[in-house]
Amino acid sequence: MSYWIAVVDDEPLSLTNAKNLLGEQNMRVSCLRSGRDLMRFMEKNTPDLILLDILMPEMDGFETYHALREFEERTGIAQIPVIFLTGESNSETERRGLKAGASDYIRKPFDKDILIKRINNTIMNSKMIESLTEEATVDKLTGFLNKSSGTDRIARLLKRRPGALLIFDLDSFKLVNDLYGHDMGDRVLVAFSDIVKYHIRTEDVISRIGGDEFMGYFADVDDEEAVASLTVRLNEQLMKEAEVLMGRDHGIPLGISVGAVFAPEQTNDYQILFQYADSALYKVKQNGKHGYEIYDPGAEKDSVQDDLEGELMRVTQIVEERGKGKGAMLLGQEAFSWNYRFIIRFIKRYRGGANRILFSLTADEKGVIFSEMVAEFGNVLKDSLRKSDIIFQSKPNQFFTVLPQLTQKDTPKVIQRVMNAWERTGYLNRVRIDYVTAVLTAGDDREL
Repeated sequence: MSYWIAVVDDEPLSLTNAKNLLGEQNMRVSCLRSGRDLMRFMEKNTPDLILLDILMPEMDGFETYHALREFEERTGIAQIPVIFLTGESNSETERRGLKAGASDYIRKPFDKDILIKRINNTIMNSKMIESLTEEATVDKLTGFLNKSSGTDRIARLLKRRPGALLIFDLDSFKLVNDLYGHDMGDRVLVAFSDIVKYHIRTEDVISRIGGDEFMGYFADVDDEEAVASLTVRLNEQLMKEAEVLMGRDHGIPLGISVGAVFAPEQTNDYQILFQYADSALYKVKQNGKHGYEIYDPGAEKDSVQDDLEGELMRVTQIVEERGKGKGAMLLGQEAFSWNYRFIIRFIKRYRGGANRILFSLTADEKGVIFSEMVAEFGNVLKDSLRKSDIIFQSKPNQFFTVLPQLTQKDTPKVIQRVMNAWERTGYLNRVRIDYVTAVLTAGDDREL
C-alpha cells in the first residue's frame, strides 16, 4: 500500500505513533501540528487521506475541515477523504464529525488493525466514488469534460482567475461523416482532442459541448497573440492528422474556427462570456473559417444588421452552424406525427418517395437492463441514420423510422449500417432485432 497520509495533531506522541504504525504498512506519512499547517501544506500537496484531530488549539478539527472544503471548492480540486481523530468517548462529538461530512471517526490511542482497515476502506470507497463521478462527467470519446461538467467547472474558475474563454468548431466536419462515415468522424474527433491535449496546461479546462464543438478556458491568458498562435498550431496539426487518417487527397477543407473572449475584461459571468465567444466564432465562420476572432463590443455594435435580408442570413447561419446534431431525430408522438404528415404532403405535391422501417427488440433480460439496451438502440438509430430521417419509439421495445428520399433497394444498406453499429455496443447477442420495411406513398395519409 503506497498511500500518502497527512496526519494533523498537536500532540507529538500521537504523530509519532501514527507515523510508525502507517510506516510499517509502507505508507508515506506527513505529520502536521495544526490546522494552519495543513492549509499551507495543501497549497502544494495532495495526499490520499487526512487524519485530522478534533481537539486542537487555534483551529479545531471542525474549523480545519470546513477551511479544507472551502479551499478545495475554490481551487477546483477533488475532495480528499478525512477521518476525524479524538481521545474522547463522547458520542455527540462523533455525530457532529460525521454530520460535518467526515468519512470516518477513530478514537485514540490507535488500534493498529482498526486504523489500517479504516484507512484502506475509506480510500477505496473514495476512489470508487471518484471513478463513478468521472464516468458521469467525462465525454468517453475525447476524454474531455462533457458539456454540463465543463460548464460548471469553467463558470467557477473564471470567477477566481482571469483568462480567455474559447469556443472551437471543426470546419467542414459534416463532410467527413457524409463521405467517410461516422467511424472516421469519431477518429478525427479523437485526433483533434489529442492535439488539443498536447497544447494545454494542467490548469486549463476543456469541454466537449456538441458533436464537433469544444470549449476551453485558459487561465491567465489575456493577449491576442496567444489565441492566434494556438489557432495556427491546431489547424496545421489537424490537417496533418486528417491526411494520415483519410489520405492526402481526401479533399475536405477541414480546419478549426475559434471564437474568443477575455475575462474579466468583458465580464466574469459565464453565460454572457459564452454568448460573446459564440458571436466571435460566428464572424470567423462568415469570413473564410480556419481562423480566430476576439470579441470586440465596439465592432459588434457597428456590425448590427437592420435589414431583413441580413437577419435572414444570420438566422440561417445560426441554424446551420449552431444547431448541429448528429444523425436522425428521435421525436415524441405529436412531433413525429406532424413530420410524418408533412412528408406525405411533400410526396403528394412533388412526388418522390420514402421508406419505413419498424424495429422490434426482444431479450431474455427484462427490467432496468433491457430498458438500458433499448435506450442504447435508440442512440444507435440516431447516430446511424441521416439528419433528414425521423424516429418514433412507438412501443417500449419498438422504433418506427421514416427515411425520406430513400429507394427500396437502398434500405438493406441502411439496416446493415444500423446492425454494424449495434454490434459494436456489445449487446448483439443479448437482444434479438426484428424488423419489417415498407414504402411510404402519398396514399399513406391516415392518422398515426
